[in-house]
Amino acid sequence: MRIRCNRRGMLAAAALVPVMTLAACGGDGGDSGTAASGECGDVSLRLSHQWPAATGDEDGDFRAELAQQFADNVAEATDDQVSVKIFPNSSLVESTEQYDAMMSGAVDMSVFPLDYASGRVPDFSITLMPAMVRNHEQAQAWQEAEIGKRLTEVMDENGVQVLTWVWNAGAVGSKGDPVVSPSDVAPGMTMRAAGSYVEKMLEDAGAGISSLPSNEIYTAMQTGVLDAAVTSTGSFASYNLQEQVKSFTSPSENTFWFMFEPLIVSNESFDKLCPEQQDIVREVGVDLQDYAYTASEEDDARVEKVFSDAGVQVETMDDAAFSEWQALAEKQWDAFASSAPNGEELLDLAKKASDQ
Repeated sequence: MRIRCNRRGMLAAAALVPVMTLAACGGDGGDSGTAASGECGDVSLRLSHQWPAATGDEDGDFRAELAQQFADNVAEATDDQVSVKIFPNSSLVESTEQYDAMMSGAVDMSVFPLDYASGRVPDFSITLMPAMVRNHEQAQAWQEAEIGKRLTEVMDENGVQVLTWVWNAGAVGSKGDPVVSPSDVAPGMTMRAAGSYVEKMLEDAGAGISSLPSNEIYTAMQTGVLDAAVTSTGSFASYNLQEQVKSFTSPSENTFWFMFEPLIVSNESFDKLCPEQQDIVREVGVDLQDYAYTASEEDDARVEKVFSDAGVQVETMDDAAFSEWQALAEKQWDAFASSAPNGEELLDLAKKASDQ
């Protein structure tokens, strides 16, 4: 299959970034026969993410599997005209730098924890607001709710768009006793938690904070830098943290940490695809939506069993404990509302979606 291209204008070779090669729709840079016939040209996209490479196994990190399925399905649907090369495990770009790399053209796509870019775009912190989303049902409701529509507008204004919505529930792993409620945070306990507002909430509970990406938690615990960590259930398993913790608070009932980690593409890279290629890329992303939601939910039970089988003490967070965290989190909600450009609006819409 060769994709026919609606000509939207010439894409000169000089306009192409080095990491994305594109024989333009009818442009001068592609094969002369292809250009003359008006067909779309070949495209190579770089997709970077921080998780171990996909294995094809059920026990693999579903975010890596999602990226691989996307690449395979796009290649099949375009007869290899659009190829997606995956760079897992932060092998191309550091985990926290992937948004900047997309904005500079060094990366085209990512399965990306959006809050990592909140230093550049403070509004993105709404996607990791402590105790705002407590379960998968609430998380998935965002996609069709007003908050989801507004969030995608903010993302588009800042250079990226969502192809597949991905949410991850977060667990708490401790080298000592379980951390279920704020009172379980021992004075001076050093914790890691992605998200500045989550960190500030934990500080209010008495923790000291060490900020680092999830792929560095294992070493930090092994060397005594960390006493406890909050990250997604998938990352707990992918980085074998059952080898470092004695207790694990599973999000299977409630959690104060839910993070939006969608499959995204930069607008600049997407706009270099011809319309038919864009339609296919969008369709493949939509077709993977059910997988992304189901796999994330199933991850909680899978990882809980991994930790239990490893002899780790597994606990859950009941409604009363969650309410304690939520009361502590409201101070951070107010801080976000008063500091982010669209903070008050986004917070109100997020509360509405979560029935706060």
